[in-house]
Amino acid sequence: MHVRNVHKDGYPMAALCQAHPALSGYVINAKSGKKSIDFANQDAVKTLNAALLIHYYGLKTWDIPNGYLCPPVPGRADYIHGIADILASSNKGVIPKGKSVKGLDVGIGANAIYPIIGSQSYGWQFVGSDIDVVSVKSAKSIATKNPKLTPLLSVRKQPNKTKIFEGIIQPNEHFTFTMCNPPFHKSAEAAALGSERKAIGLKGNKHKRSGKKPRIDANADINANTNASAKAKPDISNIKLNFAGTGNELWCEGGELAFIQRMIIESVKYKSQVDWFTCLVSKSEHLKPIETSINYYGATKFLKVDMGQGQKQSRFVAWTFIE
Repeated sequence: MHVRNVHKDGYPMAALCQAHPALSGYVINAKSGKKSIDFANQDAVKTLNAALLIHYYGLKTWDIPNGYLCPPVPGRADYIHGIADILASSNKGVIPKGKSVKGLDVGIGANAIYPIIGSQSYGWQFVGSDIDVVSVKSAKSIATKNPKLTPLLSVRKQPNKTKIFEGIIQPNEHFTFTMCNPPFHKSAEAAALGSERKAIGLKGNKHKRSGKKPRIDANADINANTNASAKAKPDISNIKLNFAGTGNELWCEGGELAFIQRMIIESVKYKSQVDWFTCLVSKSEHLKPIETSINYYGATKFLKVDMGQGQKQSRFVAWTFIE
């Protein structure tokens, strides 16, 4: 994890339970002997998130509607710190702090996680946008209920599902950066299959932590890469995961690459109003076509920033039109 990531040393369960007593009901003894939670339990993960946001970022309360994306906080923090490093690179190595730095979180979701971390870590102000009415209402509620967040976060409804910046960035408005965690699946079926694979993985990890062997259903195909599972359409309504997620959050027409390509094209129109455009990229094979497009549309600089949490590797790209 990033050197400034406050979560890099794990979860201090005693302190987290003190900050948010509701977490105590979900604490278990891991095989390692340390206190942990069952990460396959949606309620446990949501309660852990609330505890982390209360303990580290000074929130009074945090909640999201059932079924909406409950993101892992430590990984989300790395994206914020990576953006801070980019801003520092053009500011004599000093991270700019305070309300003079204004970020746009495209797809803020119901959880408002990036504005929470960015505003409370660096004092930045944020605008969050989303196409989903419930997400907009939830993010606004989080801002309203937390006095430390209220003056630093405003939320806007994107009226056009085919647009990203248009309808959100107002005339004469300037942003220091934009950020986005794009939907990466091409369809609801693909999103469900991805969730199914992760659910199986979580169950396996749970048994490893407990030291018990998992029960295998002989009728279940646990290999999501086989021809049988590829052909079968999963029952999307029954797919539940610890971090959940709605259709708008998990998939879009054309998937991640198509979404980011649209973002690149739109960024040209707003190149004088935004210093840095950034976006997470979940699939490494998308990096080359993304870089090609960014260069084609005249960006003066392209960056790829690698991030890693344990065995998981991720990255985000950044580009600017500033000379």
